Amino acid sequence: MRFVKGFYMALGMFLGIPLPFHVWDEKLTTVMVATLPLVGLVVGAIWWGVAVLLMLPSFPIVIVAALVTVAPFFIAGFIHLDGYMDTSDALYSWRPLEDRLRILEDSLVGAFAVVMLAILFLLQFAAVFTIVSSGRFLALFIVITILSRSLAAFCMFALKHNKVSHYLNDMKSISGKIFVLCIALAAIGFAVFYAGPYGLIVCGAVIIGYGWAMRKVHKAFEGISGDLLGFSIVISELCGLVALALIQGVEIGLWF
Repeated sequence: MRFVKGFYMALGMFLGIPLPFHVWDEKLTTVMVATLPLVGLVVGAIWWGVAVLLMLPSFPIVIVAALVTVAPFFIAGFIHLDGYMDTSDALYSWRPLEDRLRILEDSLVGAFAVVMLAILFLLQFAAVFTIVSSGRFLALFIVITILSRSLAAFCMFALKHNKVSHYLNDMKSISGKIFVLCIALAAIGFAVFYAGPYGLIVCGAVIIGYGWAMRKVHKAFEGISGDLLGFSIVISELCGLVALALIQGVEIGLWF
């Protein structure tokens, strides 16, 4: 029952789809974090379903690519995209730590957030356009969202939280780490079974992208917070999509 309630809390927190009723229990925060990869499963499954459905009526490929590009952000309620923008503003301000933390908490949108958002959508659209042009390995969308959130959940359990984090700094859970690790390994196993070495390459790109982003922000902000986790999720998913697009480019001969 605790698991179900914690998972429902995670859906309410990290999903943009309205739920029939609100549930919150501070004591189940650790369970909520541990079930974040399952939220990734829901997001990825809907994302994959949207891509498949849009490709059925033979819509113009550019329109399909544009809708598939923005779909995961709508599904997740823009929560991670918001973190990406806030972190970009603070990170690329090149200010002292206290100023970076203040900018991170500021709700105003700065120039760096706008620039980084434009870069994100440009790269993500290009990657998705290549992927839907081929139409192969679309189910790896599910793997990408599970893996990115598994890494985020593991970091929440394992790393120090900074002073602007809204999560408990003593969020330690061995069982939570083991559960998250098992889900991540299951996702990687499915990717390899489904797409062979291509699946492993995509998983590797997600992990490397998340590791690079988390290392950068953890050092810059002396700990982690929800916004920094969102930034790392967005970066890791972009890396997974770019890796899949490069694979698809070779498959369908888009490289010149």
